[in-house]
Amino acid sequence: QLQASGGGLVQAGGSLRLSCAVSAFDDYAIGWFRQAPGKEREGVACISTYDGTTYYADSVKGRFTISRDNAKNTVYLQMNSLKPEDTAVYYCAVGNDPYGSIRSGDFGSWGQGTQVTVSS
Repeated sequence: QLQASGGGLVQAGGSLRLSCAVSAFDDYAIGWFRQAPGKEREGVACISTYDGTTYYADSVKGRFTISRDNAKNTVYLQMNSLKPEDTAVYYCAVGNDPYGSIRSGDFGSWGQGTQVTVSS
């Protein structure tokens, strides 16, 4: 089971940290995705459980950081320098394998999203 939290309203340039509590850390990648109104779901970041490799969408590189705390069974998405175009519902998901990607088709289990709103 997955539960995303940490969303909220923030001004442009601000920061938020999202958390994804996972019921059990198996050998599957964990990813973050987002979907804005009227837009398709977009892969944001992923962390591989195979070798810890991280993947990011070009739109968030240098601003977002994905990490995991195995002791807490939690994956985090630190979001800095937020922009209005980052506004979306953010979801975490468990991959179908340990290697990781930001393609939604490579993820089979999805949690409920958390709303992130960035005001200009």
